[in-house]
Amino acid sequence: MDMSSMSTSATGMDMSMSMSMSPSTSATGTAAGAPATTSSSMGGMGMGGGSSCKISMLWNWYTVDACFISRTWHITSGGMFAGSCIGVILLVCSLEFLRRLGKEYDRYLVRQFERQSSERTPTESSDETLNATHHAGGAKDGAVTVTRGIGQGRTFKPNVLQQFIRALLHMLQFGVAYFIMLLAMYYNGYIIICILIGALIGSFIFNWEALGGWPGPGDVKDPTVCCG
Repeated sequence: MDMSSMSTSATGMDMSMSMSMSPSTSATGTAAGAPATTSSSMGGMGMGGGSSCKISMLWNWYTVDACFISRTWHITSGGMFAGSCIGVILLVCSLEFLRRLGKEYDRYLVRQFERQSSERTPTESSDETLNATHHAGGAKDGAVTVTRGIGQGRTFKPNVLQQFIRALLHMLQFGVAYFIMLLAMYYNGYIIICILIGALIGSFIFNWEALGGWPGPGDVKDPTVCCG
């Protein structure tokens, strides 16, 4: 009788201990699992409605499900990725076009200044010739001729409108160049190859010009050298 009562009381103690421990254990398990569930749900919300984006800060070859710049630029098919590659090539070509446009505008300002200078001094000839006669030993007299254009060697400051246009072109170059830099920071091999192809095509088309001669204001180092 005593033994059975002791066994029954021991069984009751075990059941009460297991019941008291079960809620704490489940609570602990829920608490431990809660951050993972929250983080996964936040990740789904962050990438836009449960669709996963493949983003890496290491070299990668992602195509479908790759994301660039924003959540809306989410590659969902091979055709969309091919279109993005073509767009990147055209974007880099546009940068080369803007650089050439800036050079040509500076050259246009120089030509305009030279034309205005010639109109202000109609009595001057188109070229200024300086003749100097040198006598060297018993050799014959020789003449050294230095020809100089009217506007050459002179400097001028653009007016407010001209400088605003120059600054606007610089701003466009700056913005496009750093947008390309952001794309390169995704370390996607295909996108980086497209950037290089765009630089090749853009330079071939828009930098095909005569070399040599007198340097002009447009023949200066590009301000956005960070991206080519």
